[in-house]
Amino acid sequence: MGRLIQAYFNWSGGKDSTLALYKVLQDKQFDIRYLLTTLNEEADRISMHGVRSELLTAQAESLGIPAKKVHLPASSDMQTYESVMSTAIEELKSEGISDCIFGDIFLEDLRTYREEKLREVSIAAHFPLWKQNTLELVREFIDLGFKTIVVCVDASKLDESFAGRVIDHQFLSDLPDNVDPCGENGEFHTFVFDGPIFTHPIPFQTGEKVLKTYTAKNQEEKSIEYGFWFQDLIPI
Repeated sequence: MGRLIQAYFNWSGGKDSTLALYKVLQDKQFDIRYLLTTLNEEADRISMHGVRSELLTAQAESLGIPAKKVHLPASSDMQTYESVMSTAIEELKSEGISDCIFGDIFLEDLRTYREEKLREVSIAAHFPLWKQNTLELVREFIDLGFKTIVVCVDASKLDESFAGRVIDHQFLSDLPDNVDPCGENGEFHTFVFDGPIFTHPIPFQTGEKVLKTYTAKNQEEKSIEYGFWFQDLIPI
């Protein structure tokens, strides 16, 4: 057998990342050296998911793959994001890493952006879940024995009750028709705490549930407000 391709995984801590990692480990083509995750510098939590850094560390330890944490300022723009990420990727390249894995499923513009930016620094991008049926993927995830909890929901798509739920087949039945079963349009985000590639479950307890609102400008430069329900997870 030839030498494994040296790669890092663009890790969110959620179910799509986990299923993609599971499939990559099954294929045995890559040596996953790091789980690279962006965190909010001020809160020290996973970007968009709101999961505490300590739980990310616990995930990485259970998976047996080191976490590479990249901290971003809370109000960072795209220029800042790209600068910080470029520095992190150059560090990975210096260790002989040539490839990257993503858990994206069908967002074409996001894939194009990732590929173009990585091509500039000679990193090859791979998408093991690409264009697969999202309902079939999440059902496979559940049936494999993975356990994941919803940590963030878009308040315009789902109500508060979905935050803090463990994803099972009943959860899928309860989703409104306009919500993707994997939350691929950003409807919800998750934290995986157990499954076949973990050496042990991640211990935590649920904390408070908080609605956070944000203001952004749409294409017409009008300010719009949007909100997300966050379910806090407290390490034990």
